[in-house]
Amino acid sequence: MRQLKKIGWMHNRLRMIVAMFLTKNLFLDWRLGEDFFIRHLIDGDLAANNGGWQWSASTGADAAPYFRIFNPLRQSERFDPQGDFIRQYCPELRLFDSYAIHDPYQRAPKLAQQSGYPKPIIEFNRSRMATIKAFKSL
Repeated sequence: MRQLKKIGWMHNRLRMIVAMFLTKNLFLDWRLGEDFFIRHLIDGDLAANNGGWQWSASTGADAAPYFRIFNPLRQSERFDPQGDFIRQYCPELRLFDSYAIHDPYQRAPKLAQQSGYPKPIIEFNRSRMATIKAFKSL
C-alpha cells in the first residue's frame, strides 16, 4: 500500500494479494478497495479495476473460487525471496535478514518490536478458515 500511495502503481499480483486480504481475510466490502485503488492508480481503468476486485473477492461473474485465498507470507517469500521490495517500501525492516523480513514478529520478535513495524492485525490461517466456512454456508 505504501508503493501504491507513493508512486500510484502496483504489480498485478500484489493487487490481487491486497484485494484478497481486504475481502477474504478482513471481511471488508470489495468496493472499499476498488474505490481506493481507482483513486490512487495512475493506470486505473474502471472496468479492469472493478472486475479485478470482484474476481479477487469471489463475487464477480468470473470469480476466483472462494477457497482461493492468497497467503501473503507465501507470496512474499516466493516473489521477493531476498526482501528487496519490502526493504524499498518498508525501510524500518531494512536490518532484517532475508528469512525474518517476511514474518518479522514470528521470526525475529525482539528486532520487530524495536523496528516500529506494525504488528499483524489478523492470524492468517484462522481468517482463511472463517472465510471458507462463510462461503460454504451461502
